[in-house]
Amino acid sequence: MAFISQSLIYMASFLVVLTAIVFVHEWGHFIVARLNGVRVEVFSIGFGRELYGWDDRHGTRWKIGMLPFGGYVKFFGDANAASMPGKAPDLTPAERAVAFHYKSVARRAAVVFAGPAANFIFAVLVYAALFSTVGQPFTPPVIGEVAPGSVAAAAGLKAGDRILAIDGHAIERFQELRSRVVLSADTPISITFRRDGREQTIEVTPRRVEQADGVGGKAKVGQIGIKAVQELDFVRHDPISAVYYGVRETEDVVRTTMTYLGRFIEGQESGDSIGGMLSIAKMSGDVAQVSLAALVSLIATFSISIGLINLFPIPVLDGGHLLFYAVEAVRGRPLGERAQEYGFRLGLVLVLTIFVFATWQDLVRLRIVSYLAGLFS
Repeated sequence: MAFISQSLIYMASFLVVLTAIVFVHEWGHFIVARLNGVRVEVFSIGFGRELYGWDDRHGTRWKIGMLPFGGYVKFFGDANAASMPGKAPDLTPAERAVAFHYKSVARRAAVVFAGPAANFIFAVLVYAALFSTVGQPFTPPVIGEVAPGSVAAAAGLKAGDRILAIDGHAIERFQELRSRVVLSADTPISITFRRDGREQTIEVTPRRVEQADGVGGKAKVGQIGIKAVQELDFVRHDPISAVYYGVRETEDVVRTTMTYLGRFIEGQESGDSIGGMLSIAKMSGDVAQVSLAALVSLIATFSISIGLINLFPIPVLDGGHLLFYAVEAVRGRPLGERAQEYGFRLGLVLVLTIFVFATWQDLVRLRIVSYLAGLFS
């Protein structure tokens, strides 16, 4: 019974997280399409056979699909859920007026960009709501302890030093310091700190160490060997300040994600931190058992990640559509149907490759591969 109860918690948490993120993303496309006079035929959460649905007064079919791994908005004139243009030379003037692919490049780009933009705006608002009610996780960037023999000790850092900046970027919380250090393993960084009223700057190279990644596996991250001066606290902000810090938190997630991906491409980081649906499910279940606020915060973080990933210039994703529109704006006409078809095929292969790689990482991290191998050895 305990196993069943635990499984239900993980499944329910996963569905809540994924549904919220997908709905926000697709709602961004939907609302901007409506504002630009595009007829929206389908708004779907999930894929596959329809489990439940209804039609609104504008003729849009709202539905829930059997497979809850995403969603889509289908516009009038689309050939499929990926928004590839359909062949419809016999449209009437009235139909062309509401067809997505007959809108100007600027209007189409606005509709496509609205999905990721909605994810970012949603995250800012969620963080702002949390920071003004529950409070923002806050630990002063003051060193409480320096580990003997550590990088920090060798560099001369001492307990009581207040960290002011990393590589010129201002630091207000110990959490910001940690997020910059963990992604700087074996890479020199400059640390500006204040001691006895005097500012000093030193250069250190975080040491790569292995630690638990929070989803059942191990990750190698950078550390310099310092601890905060006090335990985690929560600071409440007024609504305006909360929005400001919500924007900063969103920027930090984007920066951290892009830094990791950049270092991964350069070979400076392994793919250990890349995860797929199984990692999302496990993290959702784990966090849901901590508190509702933690789960809501996780939704905001994943919303940023989904928005950012969708902006990658890969055909099939929103960024790929925007790339095609940019080419169309420069050329004065869209790419040919064959070029677009090949582009979408290539994009689909890339997306599927990433999905398979992330799923494999999940299976290894969660020890499912080793378990299955043990059954046949």
